[in-house]
Amino acid sequence: SVSRLLYLLQQETSSTELRTECAVVLGSLAMGTENNVKSLLDCHIIPALLQGLLSPDLKFIEACLRCLRTIFISPVTPEDLLYTDATVISHLMALLSRSRYTQEYICQIFSHCCKGPDHQTILFNHGAVQNIAHLLVSTSYKVQMQALKCFSVLAFENPQASMTLVNVSVDGELLPQIFVKMLQRDKPIEMQLTSAKCLTSMCRAGAIRTDDSCIVLKTLPCLVRMCSKERLLEERVEGAETLAYLIETDVELQRIASITDHLIVMLADYFKYPSSVSAITDIKRLDHDLKHAHELRQAAFKLYASLGANDEDIRKKIIETENMMDRIVNGLSESSIKVRLAAVRCLHSLSRSVQQLRTSFQDHAVWKPLMKVLQNAPNEILVVASSTLCNLLLEFSPSKEPILESGAIELLCSLTQSENLALRVNGIWALMNMAFQAEQKIKSDILRGLSTEQLFQLLSDSDVNVLMKTLGLLRNLLSTRPHIDHIMSTHGKQIMQAVTLILEGEHNIEVKEQTLCILANIADGTTAKELIMTNDDILQKIKYYMSHSNAKLQLAAMFCISNLIWNEEEGSQERQDKLRDMGIVDILHKLSQSSDPNLCDK
Repeated sequence: SVSRLLYLLQQETSSTELRTECAVVLGSLAMGTENNVKSLLDCHIIPALLQGLLSPDLKFIEACLRCLRTIFISPVTPEDLLYTDATVISHLMALLSRSRYTQEYICQIFSHCCKGPDHQTILFNHGAVQNIAHLLVSTSYKVQMQALKCFSVLAFENPQASMTLVNVSVDGELLPQIFVKMLQRDKPIEMQLTSAKCLTSMCRAGAIRTDDSCIVLKTLPCLVRMCSKERLLEERVEGAETLAYLIETDVELQRIASITDHLIVMLADYFKYPSSVSAITDIKRLDHDLKHAHELRQAAFKLYASLGANDEDIRKKIIETENMMDRIVNGLSESSIKVRLAAVRCLHSLSRSVQQLRTSFQDHAVWKPLMKVLQNAPNEILVVASSTLCNLLLEFSPSKEPILESGAIELLCSLTQSENLALRVNGIWALMNMAFQAEQKIKSDILRGLSTEQLFQLLSDSDVNVLMKTLGLLRNLLSTRPHIDHIMSTHGKQIMQAVTLILEGEHNIEVKEQTLCILANIADGTTAKELIMTNDDILQKIKYYMSHSNAKLQLAAMFCISNLIWNEEEGSQERQDKLRDMGIVDILHKLSQSSDPNLCDK
């Protein structure tokens, strides 16, 4: 039984041969099912094996490490078990020099147990970079590979580790140069892919420039090669995902990738799995294809999203690829959440194009499946889907009308109440887009849907982005005279309160400027003007901002005044008299001497 084996393994009195055999047998058991591993973990096998590493006998140490490696690469083993005792990591670093087996197993344990920044920091602080770097030039391929994998997880989204790696040299050669050598076509695919991942992580972490030749001429072409039909499905998945990450934020790399080896067309092939049933004689192959079909579609969507993030021509090319819009629309309703998320990301990227919003998006009624995705989806999908909806609601998008009819206002108002900041921003942003040049009914529906209470909630949100978008919404609602008068007749008191609140608060220049612009819009109303003229507090605030040290605020305040005093409008004389009595004319005289030409003219 397991407990008997563990007992013998831990007996100092047992012979080293017997203890080594126990470790080997336990290692074989660990290679069985996940349940095997679970029961070994329940018997506290990890502390027993770690204890075994303190033995002087190298063969026994190697057997314990091999068994630990097998247990740690199992998905049921919590990575944190490696880090419960700080001395373990130091001891493993020290054992790296003992043999090629200790090197291979320890690097494999590290690369599997390094999940997230906390683990990266522990390994980094224990000297992982210095201890593992020289293993990249080991005579053993397995050791080289495991060392490479270590660096690929250590550098991922980690500027500290990446900046260190760039400057480390082994036998007079810098690590990036060693990685580039490992990218060459004559090296095994696994090695090419993993070194490309290392260089990608270092580039994204800011340690290597995006225009460095090792990225443009080596890493990028290598990753494009990994997407070709010649490669295994899993290699194509990893190649596309890594490439998507490499080019995600750099428009120049996006352009280069888009014209390398017909990549855009090559990716269309990712959607053709599993291949048609008649052609499949091999059930195993079908099973393999099915398993990877989701991953392939996910990877292709991700890469298309990165490729089309900035460049209009690339988006056009993607959309013109066979059945692309249909594929995205299908992706939005797939059972796999990862594919759905990647499809939404792809759609979001393409929705940045005015041209496509007017054509392909309309032809395929993309808004329908998108609205469906927005019903009770998890937050990570909601954030991207609501961002896409913002673009579909821009005034030039033909999808705007049908989206409104399908209950979008209610949906977006509920997003503005989310705990999640990105969702609040997107909800209010989409409403702002919706209100732009909209008809009065839509504006009233938005105000009704939001409720005054929620409006105040958003205006006192701690995030300045939410505040700015809410002011943008108010400004869009209060445009064109009849609308201004109508809205101020129903919500005037609350809106004036809100404006006062913000002008009195501690806010930045942009927020105050936007608020004064809202006042200028109200001043443009026919009946709405009176809400300003009868409010001495607001008039004093406008006067105060006319003499402010910031020219933007002075200009915005003057807009308010000019909208109040048009000669041809009824009651203009009384309004002018009141403002003259307040000393506004004196301020205008002073401003006409201003060195700022804009202020002077106004």
